[in-house]
Amino acid sequence: MIRFIVRRLLQLVPTMFGLSLLLFIWLHRLPGGPETSILGERATEERRAQIRASLGLDEPIWVQYGRFMRKLVAFDFGTSIQTGRPVMTEFGQRFPATLELTVTALVIAIGIGIPLGYMAARRRGSWLDNGTVMGSLLGVCVPVFFLAYVLKAIFSEYLHVFPSSGRQSDLLEATHVTGMFVLDGLITREWDAAGDALLHLVLPGIALASIPFAIIVRMTRASVLEVVGEDYVRTAEAKGLTERTVRGRHILRNALLPVATVIGLAVGGLLSGAVLTETVFAFGGIGSFLRDSIEFRDYPVLMGFIMMIALVYVLVNLAVDVSYGLIDPRVRVR
Repeated sequence: MIRFIVRRLLQLVPTMFGLSLLLFIWLHRLPGGPETSILGERATEERRAQIRASLGLDEPIWVQYGRFMRKLVAFDFGTSIQTGRPVMTEFGQRFPATLELTVTALVIAIGIGIPLGYMAARRRGSWLDNGTVMGSLLGVCVPVFFLAYVLKAIFSEYLHVFPSSGRQSDLLEATHVTGMFVLDGLITREWDAAGDALLHLVLPGIALASIPFAIIVRMTRASVLEVVGEDYVRTAEAKGLTERTVRGRHILRNALLPVATVIGLAVGGLLSGAVLTETVFAFGGIGSFLRDSIEFRDYPVLMGFIMMIALVYVLVNLAVDVSYGLIDPRVRVR
């Protein structure tokens, strides 16, 4: 198992290198540039050339890429053209909010999706099964940003049940340790702050979880239906084993293998989908910063964000591969 993990980690090197090269060339070949955002459309060519020279954008692209890679080895993504601050500093201030929202959405999707998919499969043809199938289909079809606006209109602006924006109430004073407000409230035992931050997470968390939740429900239902028809499950039931033993040892353990794969794929989508959700709820994470960076052609920020997403995505899929052997002992990774 350890050799497998080390081998997979070593495979990250050419993968991340190839991604960084393609991404760097693509971004720097896009029309326009940061000098247009800084100077405007009516600036002279001479002034544009001065700005590009000051940013090092007049050098050959392989020279720029080499400089980027030298910094990347030290986990330094450079300086934001837009703010003039180190990219890691900008991420350090905003990423905890995005991570908190992503984890919340993942907990909702897994915590409700797997039990609901299992119950729907075990009660096939019932109102619960039919409702689950229709609801999951609706969840896949509805865009995240549209659902976010609907939830905000109903539960914030009409019913006044949940906050409409932000991460914490304005008048609430709280101590921040990690930047994840719910966790901070638990660490410092400021229960009011933790509860308030949790309320601010409900609507954006539901909106962001909608698509992975629907996929996990459908995959769990289909996988359980396939497993319950296997001979070893019928044999276990015929031997008089308890429902709990049959469910945990023979059905869920085998049915969760494809679900684990789906969860790994969903993490990357959650991080990228958080950009839209944060914009709707003014959540204060990386979303609005990344949106402004795209308009500004802030190359260091865009490169840093996408490389971080890719790294998280690859590491999560590595964890999924490792989890195969933990879920099902028959699957041994060599």
